[in-house]
Amino acid sequence: MEGGRSARICEGDCAVLKRDEVFKAVSVLRRRKIIFEKQWFYLDNAIGHIYGTTFEVTSGGNLQPKQEVEETTTETKEAGTDNRNIVDDGKSQKLTHDDIKALKDKGIKGQEIVQQLIENSTTFRDKTEFAQDKYIKKKKKKYEAVITIVKPSTRILSTMYYAREPGKIIHLRYDTLAQMLTLGNIHAGNKMIVMETCAGLVLGAVMERMGGYGSIIQMYPGGGPVRAATSCFGFPKPFFDNLHEFPLSKVQSLLSGTFTTETLPADPEENALLEEESNGLSEEKQTSLQETEEEPATEAPMEISPTEEQDTMDINAEDVDFKGNKEKENKENVREKQIKQWERRKKLKEAAALLREKNADGLIVASKFHPTPLLLSLLDFVAPSRPFVVYCQYKEPLLECYTKLRERGGVINLKLSETWLRNYQVLPDRSHPRLTMSGGGGYLLSGITVVLEKGKSDSSNSEALKMEEPSSKRCKLQDLPC
Repeated sequence: MEGGRSARICEGDCAVLKRDEVFKAVSVLRRRKIIFEKQWFYLDNAIGHIYGTTFEVTSGGNLQPKQEVEETTTETKEAGTDNRNIVDDGKSQKLTHDDIKALKDKGIKGQEIVQQLIENSTTFRDKTEFAQDKYIKKKKKKYEAVITIVKPSTRILSTMYYAREPGKIIHLRYDTLAQMLTLGNIHAGNKMIVMETCAGLVLGAVMERMGGYGSIIQMYPGGGPVRAATSCFGFPKPFFDNLHEFPLSKVQSLLSGTFTTETLPADPEENALLEEESNGLSEEKQTSLQETEEEPATEAPMEISPTEEQDTMDINAEDVDFKGNKEKENKENVREKQIKQWERRKKLKEAAALLREKNADGLIVASKFHPTPLLLSLLDFVAPSRPFVVYCQYKEPLLECYTKLRERGGVINLKLSETWLRNYQVLPDRSHPRLTMSGGGGYLLSGITVVLEKGKSDSSNSEALKMEEPSSKRCKLQDLPC
């Protein structure tokens, strides 16, 4: 058990599919078709197995646990000394594309197809042992439909997002995220402020590190917080009990003491629009009804039979029932919206009360916005002697932020850093750095808050520093022997 979650795959879980170095987050549901790496299958047979189990896709899209079989291929023992005489002319493989397709249609497993490809290759025996291993690995990747189901974690999800959709997480690399969690001193029982536009990945990483203990206040721009990546973690419901949210548009009013929950960013406007639309529809209906009522009056009187009178009375009764049901639905919808708005205001008041205490244990900022105004306003909610970390994809905004913080004061141990990452291939007799590597993982500005003395102005401190520095240098020069 990890964080109260089962080690076995259950229906409704959030899981991650893994094939080589490719990941995909999915929900485990019965009879739901999953397409992953050009393979389609169902997750029904995976339910009940332990996370980390490797499955093989069989006919009909069913998953079966892969049996570990010792590879006894005598063909691979015969190897050449070098590859200088091998020419890649496309004629070395006797099996054609149609032959391979026919083998697949017969239901032959990928391991047997790879073995037949080896047997029908004219150049396989002449390749070196390393080249043979590389060839087998490449063909297995192509023809063996093997999938591993793993439990989502910060490392896996950050790797997945950085490889598939780096723009959604503003190119936040997984090692940089690890540095943020370390520099921010994230642990259980903390009261953290998180401002991020990384689809909820940073928020999920903080929640996982805290383990459901403590409180988190998520600052969000716009109408509401985005937590697409947070939902992929599959946290239990108690993890969200102490998760609060607060709009950035209300920060200044909260600091100045003019904060009210009367006007919310999104809900009142939407309600007003919906009311206008409903009023407009009702007016249109009223006018159409008036027209239909007035039309018979203008026409010449007609004789109506008793059966026709009965039909018209039934139609009018149906119209009245329809109107009544419509009005009842509208009232229920309005009531639901009012309840939701009341709940949102209650949550907003709770978040505001937590922020007013100004005793947060840390601040994490990772957004697409300029970090300087964000950090200068949010630092007021952080207690003294607490860490803060700011991530930015580029260095220049953090340099400006660094300068502004030095002028403002109230912080110590300011550091602007960049992590460097390079992957290595570790294999017998051929360990070396990989040819491709990440160009950059962004920059971090970290520091620790201290009590800001309001009596001394920042300008006088900076002027004093400027005056003291040359004098100390002159003293050192005077002490030197001629």
